[in-house]
Amino acid sequence: MMTGADPGGITAMSGDPGEALARLNEWAGGFAAKAEKYEAVARQTEELRLSATSASGAVRVTVRADGSVTDLEFTPKARTIPLPELASLILATMREAQSGIATRVGEVMAGQLGDDDPQTRELMLAELRGRFPAPDEEPDDHEPPEDQDGENSPW
Repeated sequence: MMTGADPGGITAMSGDPGEALARLNEWAGGFAAKAEKYEAVARQTEELRLSATSASGAVRVTVRADGSVTDLEFTPKARTIPLPELASLILATMREAQSGIATRVGEVMAGQLGDDDPQTRELMLAELRGRFPAPDEEPDDHEPPEDQDGENSPW
């Protein structure tokens, strides 16, 4: 037996069948409205694109809200950068673009959901912050990248 249950909740449906039906319809309508809001969040999030440009201006990377790269651009300046340094610069610029994902998704969620469902929102944003943290200070441009065997490689 539940004590302290909400008198207007689902347990209150044992009385008038018309009232019970009205409560069920209201309850279902609430779920439908919430589902529409989350669908709008999903649509807007799918359309998000975030870009970052390296400090030197040689590289520009654009990512989706899932972190995948949608565009990679080089200026002529990129031709003067040794390949290992260019690779590090690309990755650092990509991480910079990705680091804004949680903030932008949070803005979309706040706009669509308002104060609804703060626990779900915070869980989702915490997961995004964990996947796409703020980039480190500056990558070490002098250390060559590792190959798949964990050894330094010029390629």
